[in-house]
Formats: sequence, structure tokens, C-alpha cells
Amino acid sequence: MDKEIDISTLVEAISKLKNDDEIEAFLSDILTKSEQQTLTMRLKVAKLLDKGSPYKQIERETGASSATIAKISEYLKYGYDGYRTVIERLDNK
Repeated sequence: MDKEIDISTLVEAISKLKNDDEIEAFLSDILTKSEQQTLTMRLKVAKLLDKGSPYKQIERETGASSATIAKISEYLKYGYDGYRTVIERLDNK
């Protein structure tokens, strides 16, 4: 995939949080509203792709571009299984 970026400090910080409220507060502090919307949209796109929704439907429902949808699809197929893990855990909630 893309060039590796060391996110170990971020991973450690998130893993130290104890509950949903702490995670939400942290993400609200470090991400702009636009970044929050983008990440939320990407997760929604991944969930729709996982359900087999067509690109046009995903574009209409999320506002994501076909390029963004294609990139997320690529990560679902060939990425690090992060999307897949989250989707499975959300489905098993």
C-alpha cells in the first residue's frame, strides 16, 4: 500500500483510553470536524462495499467520489485488514 508512516504513538494513545467517551473526546481534540466527517464517511463506504452495494449507490448515500470508493475497495481487498476487523466487530455488536 502507501509509504509506511509510524503511527505507534497514536496507536498507543488510543489503546490507553478506557471507554467510548474518552475515545470520542480524544478524537474530537485531535481531528478537525472535516477530518471526523471524512473518517466517518470512509467507514460508511467500507461497510456498504462489504455489503456489496454498487458504487453509484454508495456515491449517492455518502457523497464519496468514485476514486475514494475505489481506494477504500482496494484497502478492503489488499490492505491490512483494519476495515475488515472493524466491520466484523461492528456487525457482532
